[in-house]
Amino acid sequence: MRIVVQRVARAAARPGGAIGLGLLLLVGMEEDDTEAEADRLAGRVARLRIFANDDGKFDRSLLDVGGAALAVSQFTLIADTAKGNRPSFSAAARPERAEPLYERFCSTLRALGVPVETGVFGARMEVELVNDGPVTIVLE
Repeated sequence: MRIVVQRVARAAARPGGAIGLGLLLLVGMEEDDTEAEADRLAGRVARLRIFANDDGKFDRSLLDVGGAALAVSQFTLIADTAKGNRPSFSAAARPERAEPLYERFCSTLRALGVPVETGVFGARMEVELVNDGPVTIVLE
């Protein structure tokens, strides 16, 4: 599982939801990912200290600032570009495997106290964001 985490002032997915202050999460699932991996990464996202404290240091998490998450499934994060110019997506989880893992990740985030909006799994979407910082981190 690979997640691109972007700290945002606001973000929206159409079709899908929108958030104010929080994190835009682009979530890619690999064929061998597990529910335990989804739970582990949800915990990391909720507690990742990438919001500034009063001294400007990264010391606050999404939970600390009361922010929300917008989770967007994105299989292209699992692209292999080692050979040629066309990316291979053979390591990406098939939709019937990826969707339950994506849902598990989102439900675990909610259970941890994070308000979660989502895009529409498998849909072509327009994703808009105002990156705050910018701050972008990749979790695996």
